[in-house]
Amino acid sequence: MSLRHYFRRPPAVSAAEAIRLVADGALVVDVRRAFEWNRTHIPDAVHIPLEVLPERCPELPEDRLLITFCTGGIRSAGAANLLVENGFEAVNMSRGLIDWRAAGGPLTTR
Repeated sequence: MSLRHYFRRPPAVSAAEAIRLVADGALVVDVRRAFEWNRTHIPDAVHIPLEVLPERCPELPEDRLLITFCTGGIRSAGAANLLVENGFEAVNMSRGLIDWRAAGGPLTTR
């Protein structure tokens, strides 16, 4: 993925809004590395590390809002831009796991 994906601001939502959107059918796409995912993640999220997202984005549903997610929101911002460029409806959850926890979002270790 090129640097240009990180320099543009993608559409963003807060963690509180992401929790509501997930309840309404949005899908969380976790772009963290495997060791981060294994430590804790959002239930029912799809795990596609950022490094392989360009090759694997065709696996994602085209009929749902995609919410990209990482620890702090930087990697997921690039991921959201990449998905939008590929025709998906995608937003970045700004501040990622930090705000998800603060907003009371559920987490699981498996």
